[in-house]
Amino acid sequence: QVQLVESGGGLVQAGGSLRLSCAASGSIFSVDPMGWYRQAPGKQRELVAAISSDGSTNYADSVKGRFTISRDNAKNTVYLQMNSLKPEDTAVYYCNCNARLARFASSTDYWGQGTQVTVSS
Repeated sequence: QVQLVESGGGLVQAGGSLRLSCAASGSIFSVDPMGWYRQAPGKQRELVAAISSDGSTNYADSVKGRFTISRDNAKNTVYLQMNSLKPEDTAVYYCNCNARLARFASSTDYWGQGTQVTVSS
């Protein structure tokens, strides 16, 4: 099994910054990709950003230029630096990864427990 532990959420004023971290642990052979999703009240969960082990990234249009995703492959950890935060960024942010537990095993999606990000106007 894979466990994802998130940290870094909180309350911030509009225009402020937060940094989320998520560490994957367990008997992991590979983790690829890693990413962040968010879900606001009454809305569907949506992709915020994702990063592959080769460093290629994918961002939602709404966060391009404001958020930066990065990862430490040696630590199986992914980060989300969020700058110029807006009230509409308020949501529960979930870490996600696709992991293999062995070289020829099938991959499985794993989710963190979620961390609340609240941006006040």
